[in-house]
Amino acid sequence: MQDLFATILGVIGLLAISSVLLPVATRINFPFTVLLALVGVVLGVVVVAFGHTDIWLIGDFMRSVSSLEITSDAVFFLFLPTLVFEAALSINIRQLLDDIFPILLLAIVGLVISTSLIGGVMWWISGISFVACLLLGAIVSATDPVAVIALFKDMGAPHRLATLVEGESLFNDATAIVLFTILASMLVSGQDADFGAGALDFLRVFVGGVLVGYILAWLTCNLIGFLHDVPMVEVTLTVCLAYFSFIAAEHYLHVSGVMAVVTAGLVLGSYGRTRISPESWTHLQVIWKQLGFWANSLIFFLVGLLVPHLLLNVTGREIGWLSVLIITAFGARAVILYGLLPLLGRFRLAEKVSTEFELVMLWGGLRGAVSLALALAVLEHPLLSEDIKSFVVVLVTGFVLFTLFVNAPTMGVLMHLLGIDKLEPAELAIRNRVMASSLANISDSVRKFAQRCDLDPTLVNDVLGYYEERAGAENSTINEVGELTHEDWVKTGLVTLVHAERMTYLKQFTEHLLSGNVTRQLLLMCDHIYDGLKVKGTAGFERTVSNTLSFDWRFRTAMFLHRKFGFTVLLGDRLADRFEVLLSSQLVLRHMPVDHRDRIEVLLGKQAAEESLLFYAKRLDETNKALDAMRLQYPEYAKTLERRHLGRLALRMEQLEYQSMREQAMISLEVFNDLQTEFHARLEEFDHRPPLDLGLKPEALLRQVSYLAHLDEDRLSEIASLLTPRLALPDEHLVRRGGIGDAMYFISTGAVEVELEPDPVRLGSGEFFGELALLTDAPRNATVTALCYCNILTLAARDFQDFLDDNLELRDAIYSIAKERTGDDIDRLPTETV
Repeated sequence: MQDLFATILGVIGLLAISSVLLPVATRINFPFTVLLALVGVVLGVVVVAFGHTDIWLIGDFMRSVSSLEITSDAVFFLFLPTLVFEAALSINIRQLLDDIFPILLLAIVGLVISTSLIGGVMWWISGISFVACLLLGAIVSATDPVAVIALFKDMGAPHRLATLVEGESLFNDATAIVLFTILASMLVSGQDADFGAGALDFLRVFVGGVLVGYILAWLTCNLIGFLHDVPMVEVTLTVCLAYFSFIAAEHYLHVSGVMAVVTAGLVLGSYGRTRISPESWTHLQVIWKQLGFWANSLIFFLVGLLVPHLLLNVTGREIGWLSVLIITAFGARAVILYGLLPLLGRFRLAEKVSTEFELVMLWGGLRGAVSLALALAVLEHPLLSEDIKSFVVVLVTGFVLFTLFVNAPTMGVLMHLLGIDKLEPAELAIRNRVMASSLANISDSVRKFAQRCDLDPTLVNDVLGYYEERAGAENSTINEVGELTHEDWVKTGLVTLVHAERMTYLKQFTEHLLSGNVTRQLLLMCDHIYDGLKVKGTAGFERTVSNTLSFDWRFRTAMFLHRKFGFTVLLGDRLADRFEVLLSSQLVLRHMPVDHRDRIEVLLGKQAAEESLLFYAKRLDETNKALDAMRLQYPEYAKTLERRHLGRLALRMEQLEYQSMREQAMISLEVFNDLQTEFHARLEEFDHRPPLDLGLKPEALLRQVSYLAHLDEDRLSEIASLLTPRLALPDEHLVRRGGIGDAMYFISTGAVEVELEPDPVRLGSGEFFGELALLTDAPRNATVTALCYCNILTLAARDFQDFLDDNLELRDAIYSIAKERTGDDIDRLPTETV
């Protein structure tokens, strides 16, 4: 009981101190985690020196703190899952994937190179065994995600720089831990280093961790989606996901627990974002930030408390070794950043990393809790010699302190000297215009308010003098920004509109106007358009917009299953998704000029704003064409989706009405809760989208072919057994000139174009094509393209003659049409025929 009391007192005391230190760090502009570690070291020295004082609460707190023991298992199994999961949850997976090659290069290849260089140099100067020196190199080569991410959040680093450094720090832990495990087992058993076996083991552990994290996160997201709006349960399941993914991977499956947690956090932050209810997602973010704050506070405090014990008996020789280690470690990192990383840009595997970013990445490779946890694992290992334990623990601790107390506090200064903390020219120009416009609006609003209230004009002028002076200064700086081309301004406008569009979809999802599935597809569409715009400018915007309106690999897969095996369920789902995405996109695009024209003109100027909106108008036209094609094919389903959207909108207005009445105290809380229950019950009805009937029943399609419509049911059934229904997509080539005549086609609904010279020929519902190649056994002499969605009945060549023999009336019609198309009798048809 006394031990429990001491633990609770020590933990709440440290959390109370950290709560005070956060505003202090903000006030003095100092990294919070570094301040925690610094105060922890000071507290550790005080505990060592005065830990036996009898001053009432202070004495108890000192003894409680001294009784708190941090072990490697505590770091890995208690703190690391929370810290890594919270960090991965907030990372933009699209930005991470954009730089995945440099991140993996630094995290895997770079760490192995760094380990080898550090191990070789330290073995040469210390005389300690080579494997032990490699072990030291693996420990200090891993940048700590806890320290790095906390620091970059504090400093507000540029997005790409933060993604590179944070991504590397998250991924390279897996490499470091695998190397550590392999080298530690070699050190204990006395084996020589086996790099081949180590590489295979690394692949197994790394990829295995990714798979475990992905599978568990996918299962958790779907379970949460099934539960529907139970915030406490949803948040609890995410906490279970973070810890269970680590434990399942590390303890049971013996793969990378860190990679499992990283992957689980990334999946939940992307896919789970639209599986969890909007209210629960906001609640979840708040909870995880709180958990991250607690874990950060305790881990850095405990690391600081541990430092005096680890460095109590440090010698001058070890200080010399530490100096060499620092120089070697940063030298090895420089070799990787300036020698290895540029190769990716040269081979066009990734966007070039600027020299300024490389320098910040060199100096910003902080070490912290993970490195100390691995050092503690060495200290706790019963089979390692005391010399090796002292060598590793002292040097790792000293190196961690150097990066925390030298690198971290100077990072902000370095970024300022390099100009990285400044806005880019386009962003600076936008900022200046926004400031000038905002200050002018403030002055106008205050003057109008003063006139309505009949306030003293002198007083008003005194108050507004400051704002008018700032507005004048901002106006004078608008044109001082570096030269921006017209293309730059238009690109900036399109970036602003894409971001606004993305936020609109998220807002509609929050308001229950969009389903999670459709929202994911719309957000992915915006991400693709933004990527194209970022890389290729306005040309990339147009190309990507066209790609987003085309049929992706998922749709092609569904189409393959339909044509190969007659499986239509998946194709129906894909078409319904496309229908809903196009409809939702159209509704938003229609309002973009109205909602954003004034704001864009303020930011860009009238000409650039008009051109940016013109690109969006063209995009709306293309979306309308794609949607109209679907409406023509499935008019009733279009009405169903529109009715469903209107129903969602009406429900949203109903919800707002209830909330308004509750805020005005017109209804009691009990009545409001009852109305909310009914609201959510009706909302669930709209979550189940009706299936799309593709209309591919052979008998029904046959009745729409004029040559066959008069036949009785039995005869239609016989013919239907020979024909295969097929859905054709707009602009799809159904047959190509020069191809083998393997089938003829009946058009049930839709239209096609036959590319003949001098003029193309269009065929519509009830007509057929492709028969001449079968009659003459000659190659196709024209390409036939679907003009819209078409329901086609396909008659294979092997069944063609039987079909004609059994349907003499239809055979005569086909021969007659063939004669009209060729201008000759069928038995004297030329070899080059349609």
